[in-house]
Amino acid sequence: MPAVFLLLIGCTLAGPVPVAGQDSVAPAVRQLIEAGRLPWARWPDFARYVDDVARLYESRAGQAIWLDGPAVSRAGVTAIAALLQAADHGLDPEDYDAAILDGVARHSVRALLSMTDRARFDVSLTVNLMRLFDDLETGRLHPGTLDRVSDTRTDLAIAIMSAVAGDSIPHLVASMAPQLAQYRNLQRQLARYRQLARDSSLGLLPVSAPTRRGDAYSGAGALRRRLVELGDLAPDSMGAGVLYNGPDERAVGRFQFRHGLEPTGVLDSATFVEINAPFGQRVRQIELALERLRWLPRIGRERFIVVNIPAFRLFAFDSVGGTGAPALSMKVIVGKALDKQTPVLYEQLRYVELRPFWNVPRSILVEEMIPLLRRDSAYLRRNDMDLVGAGDLIAEGPVTQEVLVRLTAGELRVRQRPGPRNSLGLIKFVFPNAAGVYLHGTPQPELFAHTRRDFSHGCIRLEDPIALAAWVLRNRPEWSRERIEAAQEASTSRAMLTRPLPVIIFYTTAVASPDGNIWFYSDIYGHDRSLTEALRAGPTSP
Repeated sequence: MPAVFLLLIGCTLAGPVPVAGQDSVAPAVRQLIEAGRLPWARWPDFARYVDDVARLYESRAGQAIWLDGPAVSRAGVTAIAALLQAADHGLDPEDYDAAILDGVARHSVRALLSMTDRARFDVSLTVNLMRLFDDLETGRLHPGTLDRVSDTRTDLAIAIMSAVAGDSIPHLVASMAPQLAQYRNLQRQLARYRQLARDSSLGLLPVSAPTRRGDAYSGAGALRRRLVELGDLAPDSMGAGVLYNGPDERAVGRFQFRHGLEPTGVLDSATFVEINAPFGQRVRQIELALERLRWLPRIGRERFIVVNIPAFRLFAFDSVGGTGAPALSMKVIVGKALDKQTPVLYEQLRYVELRPFWNVPRSILVEEMIPLLRRDSAYLRRNDMDLVGAGDLIAEGPVTQEVLVRLTAGELRVRQRPGPRNSLGLIKFVFPNAAGVYLHGTPQPELFAHTRRDFSHGCIRLEDPIALAAWVLRNRPEWSRERIEAAQEASTSRAMLTRPLPVIIFYTTAVASPDGNIWFYSDIYGHDRSLTEALRAGPTSP
């Protein structure tokens, strides 16, 4: 039995048992609500929920919600079960005092506890259930801690009142969690990797020099077993002996592909690092991915686009339902990890621009282009760029010292003309945002051959912008793929969407696919580390 529970009941075991006419917990409940603290909870402060708690108990004239005579009610047992099952969502039941509340419920509450402690039990169960629902709906972190894309909240008092009346707490839990197929797929992988983490027989593989097909490898047997457990090697393909064979090589290639490595099939140092990563680390990556999915607003049944920064991939979905398989997927290039990181965003795609101009951002102009122009005054001419003044008027003439002064002062700017050398490529996807980020093509398709692709200044370059444009504009029959391709040879044009599409620029190092596979990626921006530290600090203030 938890030590806190022993402290809770220790001072009351010898105390008076309430008698008839003295069983109202209302005064003690009011005192707890006025204080906004639960003396024996892991996270005592419940100021964020005090108004919701007050309204809920006012609707019951201050009487207990979860007690039925001398015992915990059926609704109370169901509510505690929901707290105990928080781990299924990548949350920690201890954050919701689940074990303590379960311990109380397993004893005769009326016989053991004073009226004050009965009130504490009841209010604690209410607060922790609200906290769980809130965490499922919007995540544990609230605005002001880390960048978030949503903070919509359900009326928790009404939700709990309705659930208790309708005996539907499990349904409420399910409805509060994200309705995304990706969330459900990650939950299944979480259970799987927790089981792997408990298997002590899956030890570390011996690290060796790069191993290729036909080479001897002392850890071949352990490697094969690990690859079978991970789903990269079929059990009937397991060989014997110490020679690294063809099935081993192909399975390692699949493992490498799922972990953001070049799928060479060679057992090299980077592969050993990933394959020996503790399963507990993978569990944590999945838990963090689930947390970030809880930050997202409800998307509904509409189409949407997701860019996952660590995966260097874009996914286009026809809806949130089904298996979660994307209608379209492609490689992307994102912002440099060192100093040009792509931000997390949730915005609405409004239009597609074909043969766009590129207005060089002020930061790039000042930090990179002006120093370059001081050394090479012909740079603009060679790269199809113009000096532009007020009213988009072209400023004629060479790049003189006076021009450099005006560029530095902001009186002039630089714009690149449409064409095959334009830095945006031939298509631009616009979703207005404060960060000035958009999706676009690129004149450097060779960069997509790299496995790690953080090369941009923050915007996102697309491997196949024509395919995305055709998908985005498919509700406008006049914008066929053929017309989109032809428009790249004409003058600048704009295709408005009939309805804005959500665009989610996202960051998660674990992605689960409908076929039962899971991909893990490097924490290139350090966001997983920051999120772990923030979660460790506990619940945040309103």
